[in-house]
Amino acid sequence: MHRGLVEEDEVVIDVDGHTLSARRGDSVAVALLTTGISTLRHSPRLGAPRGIFCFMGSCQECLVVINGKRRLACEVLIESGMSVRTTELP
Repeated sequence: MHRGLVEEDEVVIDVDGHTLSARRGDSVAVALLTTGISTLRHSPRLGAPRGIFCFMGSCQECLVVINGKRRLACEVLIESGMSVRTTELP
């Protein structure tokens, strides 16, 4: 059994205008965390940073825009060329 990143599994995605390498088949949430992105938005009431919490789609904390549609990062698998937008301000 081969472990680790196989070259065919590595794809390029766009996150907030930056090109990142990710592994096809990982969730968007895992890809973001492994590249150091943990804050995806801020809470509307207090402005507190929000990010990935439950990894199963129950909490809605990982809401991002993927290819123009609002989706939960923990429920979407990485595909080559996808566009991910957080609601983070620069």
